[in-house]
Formats: sequence, C-alpha cells, structure tokens
Amino acid sequence: MLRLLRFVLALFQRRVEPAERQGPQQQGLPQGQPKLKTVQGVVTSFCGDYGVIDESIYFSCDVVTGNEPLKVGQRVNAVVEEDTALYGLKAVEVDIVPHGAGPSDAGTKLLVGCITSISEGTVYISDDIYFSLDIVSEDFVPYQGDWLDIEYSDEPGISNIKAISAKHTRWDHAEEVCITSFRARNGVIHNNIFFTLDSVKLPPGYQPQVFDTVDVVMVESSHFCYIWRAVSITPAQKS
Repeated sequence: MLRLLRFVLALFQRRVEPAERQGPQQQGLPQGQPKLKTVQGVVTSFCGDYGVIDESIYFSCDVVTGNEPLKVGQRVNAVVEEDTALYGLKAVEVDIVPHGAGPSDAGTKLLVGCITSISEGTVYISDDIYFSLDIVSEDFVPYQGDWLDIEYSDEPGISNIKAISAKHTRWDHAEEVCITSFRARNGVIHNNIFFTLDSVKLPPGYQPQVFDTVDVVMVESSHFCYIWRAVSITPAQKS
C-alpha cells in the first residue's frame, strides 16, 4: 500500500495544468492528441479503487473490464494513455488475462518504468525488475529517474521477465533557452529542464553558466519537480 501511495503522489507531482504552461515552442514540451498503446503487464500494487501495473502504469477500477476480482500478481492487458497534459502513464482500459492464457501466446511485451538506480552495469526499475545496461539503445545513456520503454519476452512472473531492449519513452528539443540555475554539478534550463554534468553531453571545452543561451535535447525523466532531463546542451548560435 505504501508503494502505491508513493506512486500516486509522484503521479500528481508530475501533473501540469495546461493554463500554467506556455506553448511547446516556449517551453520545449510536446503537444498533440493523446497517444495510446497496448501493453501486457502484472498488477504490482492495488488498494481500494486504484492500482499500478508493472510499478509504472496507474489505473482506476472504473476502467477494469469484466467481473473477476482484481488482485496483486494478476496479469492484464492495458490500453495506456500518454497525454501531454499528464506527465505520467495512465491505463484507460484494463482487461484481465484469463487463467490458462499463457503470455507466450502474445509474443514480446512492453513495460514502461522509471529507473530507480544504475549499479555496476545493471539498470534497476525495482527490486524485481532489472536488466543489463548493454540492452539500452546505443545512442542513449540512461540516468536515474529516466522513463524507459522496455521490451521483454514472455516469461511467467514479473520477477522473471527477460528484457530484450530499452529506450527512452519520449524526447524533445528546445532552441535558444536560458540556463536559469547551476550549482555544483546540477542545473536547470528555462526553469523546467533538469541537467547534471554526470550525464549531459557538452561540446569540447564548454562549461555551462547561468544566463547562457543554449539549444537542448531532453528526455522524459523525474527529478524533484522537473519532468525533463537534458541529455545534450550546446551554446545557441544566435542570428
């Protein structure tokens, strides 16, 4: 229950009211219609009217189909919404997988999760979900807090999943934005994009400074009240 409460709290911290944000050209955030995708996973937390699938996808009981009682450990198919007004993942429909329907019938699955830690070449999503850094897409260096799309094979039980590949869930870019704070090795761009010198790519010889105008490539990530992490910072070439 405590894990579910922490997840719901984190989800609401990632909410951003549209009226409080400017357009994507000003804020470096994508806009558009909600994106839907179907995933298969396991209910990892459940309390009253709310639950979590694969420790990363929030759902409410009113979207669960059928009459079978839902419980932790149950395998489900979920239609997941990625909405620009909700910087999280929410299931809009949850179907319980019937008993005896082996997960191997549906091929590989997609799990969406947030990195809790990286240690000795291993990426941890939770105590039960982890995989080698080697399967992450070559052009992306993950960091704690990043959200990943993880493709895995059909092995029963969430603790026995076999990850095949992993990549960032979303990315975006912003041009000619200002570094608004920088201290020690961490900083913020445009008041809403987190970066750290431990993971960001910089041109040779460049050291970020407050008030620098820069171009940024970012990925979806959770750091304090920020939902984007800069993976590349380049001084802007002003016209």
